[in-house]
Amino acid sequence: MTTDTRAAKETTGPGAHGPRIALVTGAGSGVGRSVALTLGDAGWTVVLAGRRPGPLEATAGLMGGGAPPAWPVPTDVTDPAAVDALFAAVRDRYGRLDLLFNNAGVFGPQCPVTELDLADWRRVVDVNLTGAFLCAQGAFRQMREQRPQGGRIINNGSLSAHTPRPDATAYTATKHAVTGLTKSLSLDGRAHGIACGQIDIGNAVTEMTERLPEPTMDVADVGRTVLHMAELPLEANIPFVTVMATAMPFAGRG
Repeated sequence: MTTDTRAAKETTGPGAHGPRIALVTGAGSGVGRSVALTLGDAGWTVVLAGRRPGPLEATAGLMGGGAPPAWPVPTDVTDPAAVDALFAAVRDRYGRLDLLFNNAGVFGPQCPVTELDLADWRRVVDVNLTGAFLCAQGAFRQMREQRPQGGRIINNGSLSAHTPRPDATAYTATKHAVTGLTKSLSLDGRAHGIACGQIDIGNAVTEMTERLPEPTMDVADVGRTVLHMAELPLEANIPFVTVMATAMPFAGRG
């Protein structure tokens, strides 16, 4: 690649037109917190979204001394009005959005499908699918309308987007649906400079995996993977990537 070509590509990447602005949902713990800290350490300005103010403030307090200040914005991603207010606040404060890490999610009860309560089903669908849709919609609108146009959406899928765990009907169904959301956003975003990809994670050490009797990996490895996806120029995209504990049971029987 020549110097001129490299320079031309860099003008379309995050930060080419000023500070890099990222929004991370579910940023108060686990994968969301790890990704937010990794982005902050890399110089991104990070908006922290989640239901509980305390954990968001804790994440902001963990930002390294050289990182731009993070901005906690308590948000229920299942509430359309709250999501609209979140994106309006980001637009008013920063003028643009370069990255959405669409991460908020819940596992729900682990039980046979015959015992899954409808209220529990709806709660998992509301957070994992409807919440992801509402945030993706808000980011898409912002990225389409801002100038320069474009940005990147990274959805948090799961290995359950490919292979289910036993007794996890609601979680598995929503994560398969997130894959469809990712594909649709990737296709529809082409005309507007919006790239969309998905990271499928297997057994990163978080509150959600602490009881799993399987090998795990450091959640920081997820943050590094998301950072790599995020910092590509918009001419390049990783549609799907899997990062998982090497020895966990996914590839086959052992």
